[in-house]
Amino acid sequence: MDILLFGIQGSGKGTQARKLVEEFGYFFFETGAELRKIIASGTELGKEVASYTDKGNLAPTPIVMEVVRTAIAQLPTDQKILFDGIPRSIDQKEQFDPILADLHRDITGIQITLPEEEAVKRLVLRAEKEGRTDDVLEDAIRRRIEVFKEKTVPVIEAYRQEGKMVDIDGQGVVEEVYERVKSACSFLAS
Repeated sequence: MDILLFGIQGSGKGTQARKLVEEFGYFFFETGAELRKIIASGTELGKEVASYTDKGNLAPTPIVMEVVRTAIAQLPTDQKILFDGIPRSIDQKEQFDPILADLHRDITGIQITLPEEEAVKRLVLRAEKEGRTDDVLEDAIRRRIEVFKEKTVPVIEAYRQEGKMVDIDGQGVVEEVYERVKSACSFLAS
C-alpha cells in the first residue's frame, strides 16, 4: 500500500519520510524533486515544466499530474510509494486520485499532527540554528501554516471521510514519533 504523508510544517514529516524510505524501501515521491528530474530529462514534458519554473512560477496542476503519472507508470507495480507534498489542494486531489486508480495504486494517508504553537516553536528554533533570526521569520512561518490549513487540511479531511487517514502524534523525540509511524504502517499493511 502506498502512503500519502501529511503534516503541518515543523511536524518532522521530512525526517519521518526519510526513515521510512530507508527502512522499508519505499520509492520517495517528492513533488519538487520529481519536477526537477523531469526538467533534467529534456523531454517535451520537461521543457513545459521548465517554461513555468524558470520564471519562478509553479507548474499548473494538470502538468504536475502528468509528472506524477509519468513517474509512477515507470515503477514496478509492487514498488511501494511514499508521497510527500502531494496532493496539496482539493484541486490536486481531484486529479491525483484517478491517476492512482488508473495505475492500480492503493493509498492511505498518514498525518503527523502537532499543535500549531509547537510547530512554530520548532521552526523558529531550526531557523535560529541555521543562523536566521529576524522579526519577519515567525510571520512567514505562520503564513505557511495558514496556507497548509486553508489548502491541505481539506484534502486530509476528504481522505478521512473516505476512511483513508490515520493520525500520528508528532510530539516527542524523532524515534518516539517514528515508532508510532511504523506501527501505523504495520497496521495499514495488515
